Amino acid sequence: MSHIGQKNPWGATTTKVVCPCSFTDVMSEQLAKQLDDESHSFPDFSNVSAALDAGEERETDSDLMLAQMLQMQFDKEFDTQLRTEERKFNGDSKLSISFENYRMVHPYEASGSSEDEVDWQDSCDDPYKADKPTITPRRGFTGKGKNITTKHDEVVCGRKNTARMDNFAPEINVGDGLGMDLKLSNQVYNSLKQHCYSEQRRSARLHEKKEHSTAEQAVDPRTRLLMYKMVNAGILENINGCISTGKESVVFHANGGSMENNAVPDECVLKVFKTTLNEFKNRDKYIKDDYRFIDRFSKLNPRTIIRLWAEKEMHNLARMKKAGIPCPEVVVLKKHILVMSFIGKDHVPAPKLKEAMLGSEDMKRAYYQVVHMMQQLYQECNLVHADLSEYNMLWHEGKVWLIDVSQSIEPNHPHSHEFLFRDCRNVATFFQKGGVSESMNMYELFNVVSGLQLSGDSEAEFLAQIEALEKMNEDHVQRRGKKMYNFSDGGPPLLHDDD
Repeated sequence: MSHIGQKNPWGATTTKVVCPCSFTDVMSEQLAKQLDDESHSFPDFSNVSAALDAGEERETDSDLMLAQMLQMQFDKEFDTQLRTEERKFNGDSKLSISFENYRMVHPYEASGSSEDEVDWQDSCDDPYKADKPTITPRRGFTGKGKNITTKHDEVVCGRKNTARMDNFAPEINVGDGLGMDLKLSNQVYNSLKQHCYSEQRRSARLHEKKEHSTAEQAVDPRTRLLMYKMVNAGILENINGCISTGKESVVFHANGGSMENNAVPDECVLKVFKTTLNEFKNRDKYIKDDYRFIDRFSKLNPRTIIRLWAEKEMHNLARMKKAGIPCPEVVVLKKHILVMSFIGKDHVPAPKLKEAMLGSEDMKRAYYQVVHMMQQLYQECNLVHADLSEYNMLWHEGKVWLIDVSQSIEPNHPHSHEFLFRDCRNVATFFQKGGVSESMNMYELFNVVSGLQLSGDSEAEFLAQIEALEKMNEDHVQRRGKKMYNFSDGGPPLLHDDD
């Protein structure tokens, strides 16, 4: 018998006794079976979990037992860290996400966990979850005799309607009706259902509207791309922000760049015409009878109307600039974006005549300037402003500047004199309230601007004469042609799309 010393790197040194045997015993089947049984026999390590929890110092003289203890200790720490991450991830949210599927399940968890308390959110079963309403059998009733309950029962229907609210769209907040045992009548449920469908359709319309039209103080992606192209082409250095908004356009301030054939001011404005007709639905009456655009007018295509609207303002400003009327100077036109010179200084726009604090002398000088510009506009430019008021006139460098002439029309338009009379009424009313004693009334101002000699004791009588004059003018245009005289106006370049 010999003793072979074996050193165990994990624990104390053990001594194993090896007994000598003969060759015959080695070839014995009985001995082979005995050795095989010994090689498959291991000590019982079922109490490893208990030893770990109790914190006992156990002799680790077996590699298998040591590996089991290390693995269980690692899994235990992993589960603890996973619980911490789960609580941190969910926070105080009522809707929690469980990491249960990523935990390591071990015997020690079945007997008892080291955690004093486990949050119910760690479990798949929510103890506070409301029970769903019972389903009525196919026969349509439950119970017998006096205790029979049909599917039309008020309480049953109310609970079913509450449960059906879970099928509403996710953006509709329905709350926890089941948890409160809420009972909705059929009338209330149908109203909520109809409201849900209406909100979904309205949301879809708003989304499409924002994608294809300019909203207030904002532009759609297509318009934004046009503005970026202007910056990339060097026409503008940068676009700073919104100056004002109106029913027809949004105005942005920008720093000018450079162009090959046209000078660009240091400060510019971008007038972006709105591509929706919701706020200004009667645009067509200003443009459909204008001989310059009548062949290109299409009421069925809003974007075509908007581009014609921008082009119309460009041509009107060119006429006014040629006549020497103070107005913005057009730099370039790109579809429905009109780039003009900035009326103001150091990013501060000039005040409107309504907002300017003018003394009596400045107010009197402004009045005579406005009357003279109205005469120039009608007689030299062959235009009627058609929306002239104290809101469309700016006070800058001691004089009045005219803006917003996209709706301006020619005198041969079927309603031109009606619009001229409205302009005269607005101007006369403003300056009379401003204390200008020399201000003419609206009838006198109309005759001075138009060169006509109409008379009337009341506004209705005066308008009747104007309508008769317009009818004569329309007949004259139809007999002699669309254009009463030839007026050539130049203009800044139009940028054409490459695509």
